[in-house]
This record gives sequence, structure tokens and C-alpha cells, in this order.
Amino acid sequence: MGKKTEFLYLSEQDTMDAGVLDCQKCIDNAEEIFTLLSKGDYLMGGSNHNGHGYGLVFPKTSPFPNMPVAGPDRRFVAMPAYLGGRFDVCGCKWYGSNVANRDKGLPRSVLTVTLNDKDTGEPLSFMSANLLSAARTGAVPGVASRHLARKDSEVVTVLGCGQINRSCLRNIAHELPKVRQVVCYDLFKSAAEGFADFVKKELGLDVLVQMDLEQALHDADVITAAASRLQPLHINDAWIRPGATLLITGPVLMDDSYWQSTRLVYDNIGLHQAYVQEAIESGDRDAYYSGIIGGQIYRLIDQGKMPALEDSTSLGEVILNEKAGRTSNEERVTFVACGMATFDVGLAFDLYHTALEKGIGQKLLLWDSPYQS
Repeated sequence: MGKKTEFLYLSEQDTMDAGVLDCQKCIDNAEEIFTLLSKGDYLMGGSNHNGHGYGLVFPKTSPFPNMPVAGPDRRFVAMPAYLGGRFDVCGCKWYGSNVANRDKGLPRSVLTVTLNDKDTGEPLSFMSANLLSAARTGAVPGVASRHLARKDSEVVTVLGCGQINRSCLRNIAHELPKVRQVVCYDLFKSAAEGFADFVKKELGLDVLVQMDLEQALHDADVITAAASRLQPLHINDAWIRPGATLLITGPVLMDDSYWQSTRLVYDNIGLHQAYVQEAIESGDRDAYYSGIIGGQIYRLIDQGKMPALEDSTSLGEVILNEKAGRTSNEERVTFVACGMATFDVGLAFDLYHTALEKGIGQKLLLWDSPYQS
């Protein structure tokens, strides 16, 4: 007789009941994960243990009528990870993305996370992950705000008024209680106005829609950039004021002089080293760099114009007081985050255990006894 195996299913509402929208919970969770990343107590995909994810690449054309073909932001990606410390669990985020989803009443991406026992591989939980992914993505700049931003920051400029920046702003505002105004910039005025309504209703802050990028940045103490990868924004060095904190969650193009003069903090050095390795292996390093958030920085490093990644600073090292973060109120500090499955797995772990404690979700049977035992 083999072992009975059950797992916990959590719907989107179940994850909400378990605290996926609780900023304090999510930021504290992400902060703990950053320390594990700096200690090296984690694994992701690939031989370098830092692979961001593995995707299906669709062809431009196909002789097969039902085969998906390439389209805007269209992909399927699996993001596996092991996270150590108290988590000690394996998991995987899986998602499909397609801009055309919006015409069907769906989010651009549809995401799920599975948690597995690290030894047996048995599923522990399977859960809806759209809110989870957005929450962990927003919690990351929340942690950066906690450790890098000036505590007297009053004005936050939002570059890219989508759902991800809603999550980013919630977490930034949670950590910076003196914030009084939010400036909304987007390529589409309707998106900026919709974001402004969200700010007024949910956060109760003064809000300004500004369609001129330079003016949107003029008074910014904190800038959260999470604009579309399809249309990266180009920001002039002179537009970023002294003492500002730039939190990068999506692609932006900066003047080279900005990168060379800012105090730069990465989410995790290993991840960025993996991106460079993948760029080299791709055979077209420049093209690869053009498609990822840190590509512009890597070019400057390759040219000897910026410190090598191994000589740089990660946020976990700042949290652990191993390296300096902000050192003065006048320096400009930039945090670059590219997204890691460790954060999905870590937050999913805490939601899973909260759900178990509170009786949230539905237990599903994998088998009473495995047929092949």
C-alpha cells in the first residue's frame, strides 16, 4: 500500500483571504528572501542555478493551422526554483501571455504556482498566481524603498500606469509614509487617468497626470518604472534630481552618464551574471541585451565603463549590512530588479501555510495509493 497524497488548491479569492494583498506580509517575505539570495541558499534553473525561466518560442509562421505563432508579448514560460532557509521548498511559476487576451476579458498573462516537497516531488499546493505574481513584484521595490529611499520622500512618479505599477506603488507608499503626491505618466492618457483614480480611491494621495516625461520627473523623490517592454522610455540624465531613488521593474533607457553616476544596487548579482552568460551563448549579445532590463548596463560593463557585476552590490548585501546602500541624501540611487521565481515560491509558501492555519482552500486528492508504487 503506497502513500496517500493530497494537495491544497487555492483560487484567486483564497489567496486574497490568505493575505496576498497585505503589503506588510509581502514586503517582509521578500526582504527575507533577499537575504537568502545573498547567502546563496537557493536554486533556479540551468547549470548556473540562476536561469530566469524557460519559454516556448513561437515561430513567425507555421504550416500547421493550430500551432500558435508569434505575437505581441506572446509566450509560455516555466520558472522553477528551490528556496532554502525556513522555506526549504521547491516550486514553479507557469504562465502564458498574450496581449490579445484583453479582447477576451482576460489579463494579458494567466499565472499559476505549484509548490512541491523538495524530496518526494509531491505537490503541496496549486494556486492562482496573477495576484501573487503582482504582489511579489510590487513587494520587491517595497523592500528597496525600505532600505534605499530617503525617508523624507514626498513625491513618487509612476512611469507606466498598469497593474504592476499599482502593486509597486502600494508597497512603496507603505514604506514611505511621508509620500503626499503621485505623478502619473504613461504613453496613453487614459491609462494615466485610470491610475490617478486608483491613487485617489485606494491610497488617498494627491495625484497629478503629467504627459510630458521631463516634467513628470521634475520633482520626483522616488520613481517607479514598470512601463511596457514593447515601448521602453528614454530618460535624460538631467531629468533625475539629486537624492532621487529610481526603482526599475520594467525596461527603461537611460543616458550612459546616468548609469555611471548613480549608486547602483541589483536584486541579485547571480541573476544578472546568468543573463550575460545567456547573451554570450545566444551568438548575438547586442540583440539579447536589447530585450532585457539590464542590457544597457551590461554593455557599459563590457566596455569597461562600469564596475564588473562581481564587484557590484545586491540588495541582500545591503539588508545584511555587508555593503552600503544609500550613503547621503544627495546621491541618486538606482535599484534594478529583473524578477526571480524564488519570490513567487517564497510568497506562495507563506500563503499556503496561512491557508492551512485558517482552513482556506480545498484539498484535492492526487491518489489514495499510487498505481505504480
